[in-house]
Amino acid sequence: MTHADTEKRLCGQAPHDPPQVAITLHVNGIVHTLQVDARVTLLDALRDHLGLTGAKKGCDQGACGACTVLVDGKRVVACLGLAAQYQEREITTIEGLSVDGRLHPMQAAFVKHDAFQCGYCTPGQIMSAVCLIEEGRAETEEDICEFMSGNICRCGAYPNIRAAIREVKEES
Repeated sequence: MTHADTEKRLCGQAPHDPPQVAITLHVNGIVHTLQVDARVTLLDALRDHLGLTGAKKGCDQGACGACTVLVDGKRVVACLGLAAQYQEREITTIEGLSVDGRLHPMQAAFVKHDAFQCGYCTPGQIMSAVCLIEEGRAETEEDICEFMSGNICRCGAYPNIRAAIREVKEES
């Protein structure tokens, strides 16, 4: 233990307290002010500090898409960015898609087409699919495959996921 660590302990501080920051996140239309470790990811802020557990922690490397949320209407893998980077931006999670207790059309289509098995990837798949249609990138089956490729379904429900996306695209 260093001399500085000994001094901190004598003063009642832990020797390696992580730096804390105050942040303001706009999530699902609600403003939240949090005091968090400066190194906390957006995913961990949503799950651990706000109790929004829909976005899943899959690979923690941005490769699986289980943690996909929308930030200012664009897809973001929440495990890669620090929460402080998303201050004052509009964040939408799977919990924010339904309106007045009614499922979003994409959520309803996933249920109708049985587009999930274990359900772990489903929130990220739905968030990505919603954005895919809003981006105008769901014109062909190949487009859907290409632009959903960042969201992995380990159960292999891809045909049903694509069917749900096609249905919502056709109805929009």
